[in-house]
Amino acid sequence: MKKTLLPVLFLIIISCKFETKKISSEEVLEQESRALNWKEVDEYPAFEECQNLTELAAAKNCFESKISRTIYSFLASQQPVVTESINDTLYIYLEITKEGKPQIDSIKVDTTVTNQLPDIEQWLRQSIDSLPKIYPANKRGIPVSTVFKMPVVVKAE
Repeated sequence: MKKTLLPVLFLIIISCKFETKKISSEEVLEQESRALNWKEVDEYPAFEECQNLTELAAAKNCFESKISRTIYSFLASQQPVVTESINDTLYIYLEITKEGKPQIDSIKVDTTVTNQLPDIEQWLRQSIDSLPKIYPANKRGIPVSTVFKMPVVVKAE
């Protein structure tokens, strides 16, 4: 019985077709690209003082607080004079390129702020230009561009 079962088992194994599909590198790349979340980065942009932070949330907080301090410090040094009190929030859309260069994409400012502070956009651009060296964000070890929406509260009396 065992001797007859062995050839039958052998014939069954040989008759099975084992197919292997060859996948091109383009297909692998396409599958990987679809699987990646391109809205998130592995490492946020960083200043020298924030580079040693490994936790993503702490690195983001360090980066954003450094930018905020720089902007507020620059605006305070301008000593603007206003005729009416201002308490408003404007938004800066700040891009950090894959080379680590900061540039303002756009600024959303209410007309009441620009009427009282006509140079506000110029001051914001100058404050961004005065930022120290920035290391770009990384996705899978590759530098990528990122855009941040930064609120700036403007209070003046």
